[in-house]
Amino acid sequence: MTIDEALTAVEQMLLSRSLNPIERFIFQQSWLGRNYHDMAQDCSYGTTYIKEVGSQLWQDLSKSLGVKVTKKNLHLVLRQYKRHLAEDEWLKPNVATIGSSVPALQPTTPQPTTIDFPSGPLPFQSALYIERPPIETLALAEIAQPGCAIRVRAPRKMGKSSLLNRMLSYATQQGYSTVYIDFQEADESIFESLDRLLRWFCLNVSRQLEVNALLSVYWNESMGSKVSCKVYFETYLLEQAYAPILLVLNEVNRLFDHPAIADGFLSMLRFWHEQMKQEPNWRKLRIVTAQNTETYVDLLVNQAKQSPFDVGLLLTLPPFTLEQVQTLALRYQLTWAAGEVGKQALVPLYSLVGGDPHFVNLALYHLYRGSLSLEELLATATEHSGIYGQELRAQLAIVQDEPTLSASVHQLLTHEGGLRLDPRTAHRLESLGIIQLNGTLSQFSCELYRCYFHKQLLEEPGSPVLTSLTVEPIHSAFSRSPGVPEPLVS
Repeated sequence: MTIDEALTAVEQMLLSRSLNPIERFIFQQSWLGRNYHDMAQDCSYGTTYIKEVGSQLWQDLSKSLGVKVTKKNLHLVLRQYKRHLAEDEWLKPNVATIGSSVPALQPTTPQPTTIDFPSGPLPFQSALYIERPPIETLALAEIAQPGCAIRVRAPRKMGKSSLLNRMLSYATQQGYSTVYIDFQEADESIFESLDRLLRWFCLNVSRQLEVNALLSVYWNESMGSKVSCKVYFETYLLEQAYAPILLVLNEVNRLFDHPAIADGFLSMLRFWHEQMKQEPNWRKLRIVTAQNTETYVDLLVNQAKQSPFDVGLLLTLPPFTLEQVQTLALRYQLTWAAGEVGKQALVPLYSLVGGDPHFVNLALYHLYRGSLSLEELLATATEHSGIYGQELRAQLAIVQDEPTLSASVHQLLTHEGGLRLDPRTAHRLESLGIIQLNGTLSQFSCELYRCYFHKQLLEEPGSPVLTSLTVEPIHSAFSRSPGVPEPLVS
């Protein structure tokens, strides 16, 4: 928002009058961040008079807007005013109330016209997003509640970021302000101290809210960085917020490479959540955190204390069901996957990857491209030359590089059924997506991992491991049916 736009908003829409010369001067100088003493030196008026006129101007604007306006928060207030005018919802965000139905988010394109290689989170409008009820309904309903906290947990590449995109889009539709912080973006030097992390955090939040970062005004070394951060949010950002603010924190697991900082940051969020239950300003804030499963167990497994941040609604993303895999196959334009016969044609793929969203998307993309048939895909799935080869090699390298992981994988390969592993190791393997936990028992998350690790760690080179997953003859017929492209010839 430029200074001219701000003046227009004040004179034409808020005060319905032209500012006199001294008011205009004070407004312009305040917008530029100058103090009253400096203003007085540039004009013929004294500092006391400048303060009196400025004070009256801020009172007039406060009365018009219905919220307190000060010299310090001028940018924040008017930018939010402009944003709400643009949405035709100023001061009246379409916020669902407790018990109300939450409208489903529908992609703008019912069927993708072009399909890109599956890499990274899906945008809100993607037709390839598959809902996993009741996850999305619970998430959107919770966002509508004042002072809510949501924790999203799932292994890598299970769709956390895609879900976050939908939550952010929904919040924007409701007139909320949104802030998205991904801790992967932070330089390693940011984690040298809690103070440095919190300053980086506040600077990024201020930037996304399009307000001046006034850390020098609110930061006080004597109070400490956590209190300073709280004061910055409470008396600056939240005090002037018209609409709720959705604060999304992705890849929180990055913090756990620095246990002391993780403990300080998450305990601060825990305290904020207590404030969000009762303090009017804090009730404007909604917090969403996302991380790779229970990574914090590495921080706390040997400590008899509570998790720093285990409050609010916990959402754990499950694998796709067979029906959801079929729905996705049809969105990949694989017409042979329709109906009950089509569903059965997908069973071998589903048995192989266990509904893992990334593995499913990767397979369906190659089938959509026609670069190989379903039979070829299954036959080469555990080979390094197969479509999963690169990721399987990466997982193998991680396991072999950590003796405790390697020993646990060997145990799982030689043990029938679930096995109770050391909690830290189990959660490490779960965060990688290699295993799934059923209570305290661990087992491979899908047949692909079991077969691959069995082949690499236990069997002689060239031993067949996928004989139980060969495709029934019916699939050969499907590969020749109309609508299924022939394999690409290089």
